[in-house]
Amino acid sequence: MSDVPIEQLVAAAGAGDQDAWRELVRRYARSVWAVTRTMRLSPQDAEDVSQASWLLLAVNLTTLKEPAAVGGWLATTARRESIRLLHRRGRDLPADPLAPVADTADPAAEQGEDAVLRAEQQRLVRAAFAELSEHCRALLSLLMRDPAASYTEVSATLGIPRGSIGPTRGRCLAQLRKVIER
Repeated sequence: MSDVPIEQLVAAAGAGDQDAWRELVRRYARSVWAVTRTMRLSPQDAEDVSQASWLLLAVNLTTLKEPAAVGGWLATTARRESIRLLHRRGRDLPADPLAPVADTADPAAEQGEDAVLRAEQQRLVRAAFAELSEHCRALLSLLMRDPAASYTEVSATLGIPRGSIGPTRGRCLAQLRKVIER
């Protein structure tokens, strides 16, 4: 089944085909697990979140808008379930994109040059982000939240038309790229 297109796997799994379900799990289990671990969950919590993510997929399998994007759907679901778990446990997640925080799940896993390069990249992106206009920083901050604010929420919060959010986001990201590339 490894050569079956993902849309067909999703449809077959949604129709009750256990082999198709097993193939989905084989293809995406590592990805779901990786998301839970990047959220700094314990192995037990990561397993709980992973199971919850797969359960939610089973419940929503037949109603996915884009079956080909099931991998992204699973990753987003695992991230959101991880955040829910962390909030239930009373752990705070960093929300300020300018705050100097570690973005890796296990700092000991990154060694030497890789850790230095990653830290430098993060510093450059934060510095570039700080140079953006207040409007761009506010817009991108809302869209970077996890889960991201909906366009309706962004529109209400920033007082801008919904239809201008995507193009404005594109311009802000282009500005960010220019600042980083300087």
